[in-house]
Amino acid sequence: MKRVVVTGLGTINPLGIDVPTFWKNSLAGKSATGTITRFDASKFRTQIAAEIKEFDPQIYLDRNEIKRSDLFTQYALYSASQALEDSGLDLAAMDPFDIGVIWGVGQGGMETFEKEVEGYVKGNYIPRFSPFFIPRLIVNMASGMISMKFGLQGINFTAVSACATSNTAIMDAFNYIRLGKAKVFVTGGSEAPITPASVGGFSAMKAMSSRNDDPLTASRPFDKERDGFVMGEGAGALILEEYEHAKKRGAKIYAEIAGASMTSDAYNITSPHPEGLGSTKAMQLALKEAKLDVSKLDYLNLHATSTPLGDIAELKAVDKTFNGSKNLWVSATKSMTGHLLGAAGAIEAILAIKSINDHIITPTVNIENLDPEIPKNIQIVVNEPLEKKVKTAMSNAFGFGGHNSTVVFREA
Repeated sequence: MKRVVVTGLGTINPLGIDVPTFWKNSLAGKSATGTITRFDASKFRTQIAAEIKEFDPQIYLDRNEIKRSDLFTQYALYSASQALEDSGLDLAAMDPFDIGVIWGVGQGGMETFEKEVEGYVKGNYIPRFSPFFIPRLIVNMASGMISMKFGLQGINFTAVSACATSNTAIMDAFNYIRLGKAKVFVTGGSEAPITPASVGGFSAMKAMSSRNDDPLTASRPFDKERDGFVMGEGAGALILEEYEHAKKRGAKIYAEIAGASMTSDAYNITSPHPEGLGSTKAMQLALKEAKLDVSKLDYLNLHATSTPLGDIAELKAVDKTFNGSKNLWVSATKSMTGHLLGAAGAIEAILAIKSINDHIITPTVNIENLDPEIPKNIQIVVNEPLEKKVKTAMSNAFGFGGHNSTVVFREA
């Protein structure tokens, strides 16, 4: 099997529209949650989200790209552009069939769907929908438009596994390179779910926090008073490359992917297995593939959405997997960014990789009173970053439907 390394990173998310800003604000423990400004959410139980404030697509994308794409695709194009530039790849010198795109999207063009259907119902343009309605809506358009923008003609598809989606996409790209099917992949995920239907739907499920009077502290994984997740938006992109190809061109290598795994809870459409059986197995299999003893993992970026059931189930799985390892520290990015659904795994993988590069772990913020159900052996990085020699890092991502996806990175 061929070795696979990460040679480029890019992101746009509520904490920053590039990787350096995202990293800086994550280390500072900033919360991006506020009252929703994208639309009037006053009728909903949940009225808060982690919105991106600084993105103007007209600055970064051309007119046709904007016209033909929903916001989730615009986020994908922007983050992929960053990652490819960061990688230093000379695309013109490569065979375009050696470069693929595997992108993750959970929901797709929710904003497009809502606006078109609303316009139809109100009679604004009966009987004609926009000819761009379907292309803007469908989830595979992000991967398709990335390939078109950069002329990438290799394997191209979109992975969908709810909130495990980005890790699924990364794992697929990892495996295709190992098998010799491509030399390079643009991978990661994007999501633009801060819309009336999406927020209203999750709000009706009582899955999201309703701490509307104190949004900055609403996302609080592991805290006794947590009451649900905060919706976020954005994208994360990684350039995965076959090691010898990267070495030959003198590429900057951020980390190596050592292992990855997926399992299913086969338990409930929205709730995780209460004892974390599926997530335990996913972590165990990823570690086995990485040939990494549990005592050697330095850092785990948890899925940790701030839901009462999910946080405890994941930490039970961590406790079973790592047997109280004193070397392992964990933290939860979503306490700062909110939950980016299909894009969550990608931005969290970026922080896991940066922890290896800079030997510092980003904190979990908003913890005031730890839930007493948390296993005593778990070492959580709370409120302040932790300086630590990080050689290996793991990133978890789980999704509705019982999907569990885990990726392990190591120092290259």
